[in-house]
Amino acid sequence: MAENILKISNLKVAYGGIKAVKGIDLEVNKGELITLIGANGAGKTTTLKAVTGTLPSCTVEGDISYLGKSIRGKNSFELVANHLAMVPEGRGVFTRMTILENLMMGAFTRNDKAGIESDIDKWFSIFPRLKERSAQLAGTLSGGEQQMLAMARALMSHPELLLLDEPSMGLSPIMVEKIFEVIRNVSAQGITILLVEQNAKLALQAAHRGYVMESGNITMSGNAKDMLDDPKVQAAYLGEA
Repeated sequence: MAENILKISNLKVAYGGIKAVKGIDLEVNKGELITLIGANGAGKTTTLKAVTGTLPSCTVEGDISYLGKSIRGKNSFELVANHLAMVPEGRGVFTRMTILENLMMGAFTRNDKAGIESDIDKWFSIFPRLKERSAQLAGTLSGGEQQMLAMARALMSHPELLLLDEPSMGLSPIMVEKIFEVIRNVSAQGITILLVEQNAKLALQAAHRGYVMESGNITMSGNAKDMLDDPKVQAAYLGEA
């Protein structure tokens, strides 16, 4: 039986009278790449922020379990120490720090100096653009380069679960392909990923399983390859009839 990494049960999130998430269930098992797709405003980012405890003032109900323990109400820095990392929408790099300093910040919960240096070399080999610019301020990078940096920084914490929120947003087609190449590479290394993404086709092509979210509800789930061939998914998200 697959080891459960993340289990969301009957999650509800409301901002005042606005119900953003309406009682969803979602599971991520060890080693899986799971994608949550849906239109803008469906509640995908709110779901990730509920997991990481980074929501603004709102009402949260239901259960969120990580590695078998409830994490509802936990502070985000506690989650990072427990190897749960998120790359937020908009990347959130430290603009006035260098690339190297950003990576070191990703490893702030670690004290294995040799391991940290080894990981920096590892991610520089996967993101050679970052290596070339290691002393450059993160705020001067292109959007695609900042996305690479945000991913590498999160991976420096040795996550058991990596949450990715709209990693392709605002990037050129060539850079989008590069980012998804890296996502598949990271998944192939055994790192468990929950990917929120508006580019449904690329997300489903990369994922093992998928969930479709509409207006705060999960309306469909299943094998990602089967979902790619589903006429309803094609009509709604893939621009195909």
